[in-house]
Amino acid sequence: MSPDTAQVVHWFRRDLRVADNTGFHAATAAGKAVIPVYVLSRWRERHAWTGAKRQHFLCGCLASLARNLEALGGRLIVRQGDAVEELEKLLWESGARELHFNADPDPFGRATEAHVRRMCERLGVSCRAHHDVSLHAPDEVLTQSGLPYRVFTPYGKNWLTLAKPAPLPKPRALSTPAGLASLPLPTVAVWGLNAPDASLPEPGERAARERLKQAIAHKLAGYAERRDLPAVDGTSRLSQDLRFGQLSARTVYAKVAEAMAHAGPAARTSMEKFIQELAWREFYFAILHHFPNVLHEEFNADWRGLPWDEPGESFEAWKHGRTGFPIVDAGIRELLATGHMHNRVRMITAMFLTKDLHLGWRLGESFFLQHLVDGEIASNNGGWQWSAGTGADAAPYFRIQNPWTQAKRYDPAGEYIRRWVPELAGVPVARLMEPPADGRPIAPGYPTPIVDHAAERDRTLAIFKRYADQRR
Repeated sequence: MSPDTAQVVHWFRRDLRVADNTGFHAATAAGKAVIPVYVLSRWRERHAWTGAKRQHFLCGCLASLARNLEALGGRLIVRQGDAVEELEKLLWESGARELHFNADPDPFGRATEAHVRRMCERLGVSCRAHHDVSLHAPDEVLTQSGLPYRVFTPYGKNWLTLAKPAPLPKPRALSTPAGLASLPLPTVAVWGLNAPDASLPEPGERAARERLKQAIAHKLAGYAERRDLPAVDGTSRLSQDLRFGQLSARTVYAKVAEAMAHAGPAARTSMEKFIQELAWREFYFAILHHFPNVLHEEFNADWRGLPWDEPGESFEAWKHGRTGFPIVDAGIRELLATGHMHNRVRMITAMFLTKDLHLGWRLGESFFLQHLVDGEIASNNGGWQWSAGTGADAAPYFRIQNPWTQAKRYDPAGEYIRRWVPELAGVPVARLMEPPADGRPIAPGYPTPIVDHAAERDRTLAIFKRYADQRR
């Protein structure tokens, strides 16, 4: 094959955009014909790690990507099945001798990449993996001894000192060879998905860029003060865009840094808090990269083997937002309806499951991934282990959030609770913030609290202390 007719494949995965895309940029840089491909998984076979709402959003992301590629003169090739097998077929069909992709941050994706590399080596195809999912790769942010960090604070300080890569330009034109077979784009109807009760964020690269623009213009200046208030629109709502790669971390950082340069002191401090959240995201990527065992066991070895209760009626009540704790139930119902849960409420519901119900964090970790549109394996695992007191930079086990006081502090008017638990709409605010003194439901049809928080707190402290004593 002559250089004039040489073709290169770019395998899209969680980088569903044409702008500022490391692998796609490299694939197009040589001026060769580019074959953009996406391999659909049989996602229902991975029900513990994904769910219908995320697939619903993915359909829209892929449709947007296909349109953007067509606007450049290209065409998205869609295949379905085992990624290694489908890529090998495409390489044979096209005669392409070069394959580009952006590396996955989780061990499942990395295992697939290892098989792809071996396949390419067997075929004599150049296989080029690129770092794209974060500003800094896990091996870029290490201690002075060259070891991975185990707590966030020193990691974050180091991360902030490193020069940040600049965004990459979007290709001006694209040429995809004709004649390559492609499946139709997946649709909600084809996958048999029901629309969520409330609207998902608009999918697509253009919509993600608009969300970033709006976040910078209207939210980030007050981010530090408003981010923990679930009743207000105070968070960036960019997490699903970073998860699906509709925005790159480089673009987000660069746009926020540009705004910070023109902001006043208070707004700048608030934006710095947002930047710190990007560092937290990359810290959890690094933890998962260096310690992949966290998906199967507690990060903190002191708590491996800690006894958890068997799931039963209390777990079912938690999963359906029927615990009798209004802030917990509001969070679960928001998640079930929209595929989103406010971050502060994620901590409250997670700590309630592990510290009040004494159920293992893996149950909640899986449940969240089945329902969150922005479900990120690394961050989700890190958040659950933090809440359980077993993870990296974990809260000490004796730090146990009280759902009643958390509601009083972060939803003082009960607006968030009433929004998602409509049977409590007419209940006075004070009754939403403390357990019913008379032991009766605070509203018709609403359950009484399934546990006594004070008693379960004491039980949690005793369980952790007893286990620690046994291990001495």
